[in-house]
Amino acid sequence: MSASLTLVVLMAIMYGTGVYVMLERSLTRILIGFLLVGNATNLLIFLMSGRAGSAPIVPGGEVAADTVDPLPQVLMLTAIVINFGVTAFILALIYRSWWLSNLGDEGDDVMSDEEKEEAIEAENADELQASLESDDTAVLEVLDEDEDHGDDDGPPATPEPSERERDVMR
Repeated sequence: MSASLTLVVLMAIMYGTGVYVMLERSLTRILIGFLLVGNATNLLIFLMSGRAGSAPIVPGGEVAADTVDPLPQVLMLTAIVINFGVTAFILALIYRSWWLSNLGDEGDDVMSDEEKEEAIEAENADELQASLESDDTAVLEVLDEDEDHGDDDGPPATPEPSERERDVMR
């Protein structure tokens, strides 16, 4: 195999730069470094695959001497898919950290529309309960005032039996 010296140097530079950039604390730089390392790995697999030759699909059953091994091609496709998946994950992390940093003190406490409506309903229910309790106390005050004045028209009130009298009645 005759690998181009330019490709080997490019691969080494991409690995070195990718690792250097990934050592930073910024998620964006980690993403850029990961992309560089992933592309350098694809270049490494390409360089190690050997010379170009005929396609690995053999229609007649006769294998030519210059047939290319399909395994490096499959490994490159797999590396591309894995690189894409991890890139999407890191982008999601970057977006989430940006979202949380812009919310400030609110953090994850952002309520949806349904939660806001439920909170408003709960406040209204508390206000209604408080107004009902104030109405009840007003009615009780009026009733207490009426007991103090007494009603001459009704039958005389009988006192409640004492505990001893209740025992005798049983």
